[in-house]
Amino acid sequence: MKESNLTAIDYKKLPSYFETIKSLAKKNRQVHLLLGNGFSMSYDSKIFSYNALSKFIDSLKNDILKQLFGIVKTNNFESVMQQLDNFSKIAAIFGADEKFIKKIEDSTQTLKESLINAVKELHPEHVFTIEEKRSAVCASFLNYFIEQGGNIFTTNYDLLLYWVLMRNDLIENKIDGFGREAEESFDFVPANEVEYSELRWGKYKEEQNVHYLHGALQLFDTGLEIVKEEYTAEHLLLANIEERFDRKEYPIFVTAGNGEEKLTHIMHNRYLTFCYEKLSTITGSLISYGFNFGEYDKHIIAAINKATVFREDTTGKQNKLWSIYIGVYSEADFEHIKSIESKFKCKVNIFDAKTANVWG
Repeated sequence: MKESNLTAIDYKKLPSYFETIKSLAKKNRQVHLLLGNGFSMSYDSKIFSYNALSKFIDSLKNDILKQLFGIVKTNNFESVMQQLDNFSKIAAIFGADEKFIKKIEDSTQTLKESLINAVKELHPEHVFTIEEKRSAVCASFLNYFIEQGGNIFTTNYDLLLYWVLMRNDLIENKIDGFGREAEESFDFVPANEVEYSELRWGKYKEEQNVHYLHGALQLFDTGLEIVKEEYTAEHLLLANIEERFDRKEYPIFVTAGNGEEKLTHIMHNRYLTFCYEKLSTITGSLISYGFNFGEYDKHIIAAINKATVFREDTTGKQNKLWSIYIGVYSEADFEHIKSIESKFKCKVNIFDAKTANVWG
């Protein structure tokens, strides 16, 4: 059994984020970043919280969804969806009417679409809504990992990470795997008249270092390609995304209930599978910020544990993921991480997430 290294640690004496970074620098390891909803909440908790999302559901005046949230007594979408999935399976076992089961499944789909709409509607209007100073501070935080040759992983659906990466020249080598391809033509076309595709995923995937593990507002699966929505001369990014919504096109969102169902969703999409497998093969150390490793995150822990197996790295040496550094905001968070430490197959360390000052 792996010996605990957290038992004797006092929450009040947790190292700061910068002490953690300094300690890692001495080990001369590649360092990666995993972002959760706390990254977005630290920008604006009024927008990016379960409370804000549930208030949006209330505004929809959908009586069934309101009653569901009331019965389960939670603002957590994942919990409600898990309850619905379980109820549907139980109903099927007991031979419930097919129309009744269909009604449950329709409610689940409505809830998923409502979550996507809630994220879009509550979202800041455009990239310049983020104050330049706050964006620059966040860029400096993110750039540390890119500069070190590490990867950035996020489970967030919103555009905050994308906006900061695109807006700041400080972060030179951010690569999300998307690029344009020259459209095929059976006739000769002069170089200056070649037409290029929309932003498609795959062209730069071998150099990719930014990964949206659960999808994001700007990513769409056309059935043939994974594409990224972009700004145009006519519209801002969010306006173009809204036009897709109006056409009943929805972005890639992993909205399933438990970790097993999320992983199933991930494995049915080649972009998400690629990102998940990249997390499963990182080496060095991983810093987690704003991610709580809750009951619906078992698939993320599974990926981290896969990365702890020795294998040959890019230099030809045997390497693996040696440790994870998890940021916590409160003593309750601290106790939670201590309680699940044994689920990780690498050394677990904890730091004070509040000291990171990601947005200044």
